[in-house]
Amino acid sequence: MLKGLGNIATLMKQAQEMGGKMQEMQEQLKQQRVIGTAGAGLVEVEMNGHGEVLRLKIDPTLVAKADGEMIEDLVPAAVNQASAKAKALHAEGMKAMTGGMDLPGLDDALSQLTGGAS
Repeated sequence: MLKGLGNIATLMKQAQEMGGKMQEMQEQLKQQRVIGTAGAGLVEVEMNGHGEVLRLKIDPTLVAKADGEMIEDLVPAAVNQASAKAKALHAEGMKAMTGGMDLPGLDDALSQLTGGAS
């Protein structure tokens, strides 16, 4: 019975360490930046590693043409590209945080997070 308590204490310690690493990773993701572009750079979106949009840049020539339909097409494309990059940063952070631990289902979870194979 005492051996079981030791295992629980070890698991609790590991959970606390993992929580601290997770908080650190979240802070790092908030500081990291990714950029998505569309239309050969006519639209550019900057996000942080959390997927929050920080900046949207639309080339003045596109605005001058008053091509609303093209802008409406390019903005989501640039946002989606930046979002995919932010998700990849998150997945990389999760892999680094787990440091080679063999966690059942981790690869599948990361694959779902990024929308592709990890």
